[in-house]
Amino acid sequence: MTEDRSQQRDRGPASLALDPDLLARELAAEENLDPLDAFEPNQAVDDASPSIAFACDQGLLALRGTHDQRLQGLQVFCEHRDPRALPLLLPLLQRPCPVERMSAVYALGRNPSPPAVEPLLQLLRTDSNAYVRKATAWSLGNYPDAPILNPLIHALQTDVAAVRLWCPGSLAESGGRSPAKADPAVSQLVASLQIDSEPVVRSNCIWALGRLMDQLVEPRQLEIIEVLMESLLHDGERSVQDEARTALEQLENPVVVERLEALMNDGFLI
Repeated sequence: MTEDRSQQRDRGPASLALDPDLLARELAAEENLDPLDAFEPNQAVDDASPSIAFACDQGLLALRGTHDQRLQGLQVFCEHRDPRALPLLLPLLQRPCPVERMSAVYALGRNPSPPAVEPLLQLLRTDSNAYVRKATAWSLGNYPDAPILNPLIHALQTDVAAVRLWCPGSLAESGGRSPAKADPAVSQLVASLQIDSEPVVRSNCIWALGRLMDQLVEPRQLEIIEVLMESLLHDGERSVQDEARTALEQLENPVVVERLEALMNDGFLI
C-alpha cells in the first residue's frame, strides 16, 4: 500500500474527491487506469458554511438539468453532505451513462442514507460496468451497519481486480462493528491474502486485517499474526511485505516486536 493510499484510508471513504470530468475522460479513452486511484483526499470542510450552502443549492438545481449539468451537480455532492440531495441522487443510479451512475454512487457514499442501501447492493451484484461496481464497493464502507458484509465478501471472491481492490476497506468498516461481523470478514481477508493474484489487493487485505484485530479473541489474533508473518517473509512482492511489516509493528505487541527484531538481527529484514 502506498503512503498516499494509506493516508486516504486513514481519512475514510468520505474523504475522497470525485471529478466527473476525469471519470468521463478515463472512460472515453478506454484506458486501463482506475479513476479512483487519481483522486486526492480533501481536507475537512465545513458543510454548514455560507459558501458551501450556496454550492449545494446550485448543485441541487444542476441535478435537475442536462447531462453535463448533472455531472457538475454530482461533483458537489461527492464533496459535501446535504440531505436534500438524496431524492435526486437515487434515480441517477439507473441512468444509462456509467459516469452518471458511478458519480451518483460516490455521492451516496458521501451522503449515506438507509434508502440507498438496497440500490447500491443491487449495483454491486449486477451492474455491467466495473467502474460502477468498484465505486459501490467503496461507497458501501459508509454503510457499516447495513447488510453489506456478505455481498462484499462475494465481490472480493469473484469480481475483477478494480472492484476487489476496495472491498477490504469496506469489509474493515463493516467488520469493525462487532466481533460477530469481524470473524467472517477476517476469514475472507485471509483467504484473499493467500490466493489473490494482485499485490495491491493483498496489501489492502493486510491493512484491513490490522484494522480488525481488536475485534478478535486472542487465539484468533495469534492466528492472524502468523498469517501476517507468513506474508512478511514469503510474499513475492515487496509492497505486500512492507504492508505486513507495518501492520505487525502497529500492533505494538511486545512478542511481535521481539520477533521482528530477531528477524532483523538475523538478516531476514532490513
